[in-house]
Amino acid sequence: MSTSAAQIVHVHLCGASILPSVDRMSDPSRIGPAEAHEKMKSESFTYVDVRTEAEFEAGHPEGAFNVPISHAGPAGLEPNADFLAVMEKTFAKDAALIVGCKAGGRSAKAQEVLGAAGFTRVLDQEGGWDGKKGTFGEQVAPGWARASLPTETGQPAARAYGMLKRS
Repeated sequence: MSTSAAQIVHVHLCGASILPSVDRMSDPSRIGPAEAHEKMKSESFTYVDVRTEAEFEAGHPEGAFNVPISHAGPAGLEPNADFLAVMEKTFAKDAALIVGCKAGGRSAKAQEVLGAAGFTRVLDQEGGWDGKKGTFGEQVAPGWARASLPTETGQPAARAYGMLKRS
């Protein structure tokens, strides 16, 4: 991996290793909630909420599908072994998709997994549902809900994970 202006260097204080990583703030495949909403309206992008079924039921972007990348387990979040299979069954590899989660971590992972599987048009909605927080708890990126964009609650039958997994 070559180092470019879109990368930053992380210095790990324990062991003093230097590893390059992508600076997600300047990544063109990462968009804010307002841009995500606009792409859904004007470019027919589909929003895929990768949070758990319970999180999705409590509130999600209007029109979103729910395909959790992880499930809540006794020890916290556990990987969803069916994530990729359900995505491949539900969406074409060239489908225009926006993935989002609670704050950005799970959706970044989903974007990575989908890209590795050959999905070619996947954008990550920065800030997720609640918004991304900085080191000291300050809001650094607004989430969908905090941007006052259209929302809904519940498990819409045709877009709920349980139905998508069965179909």
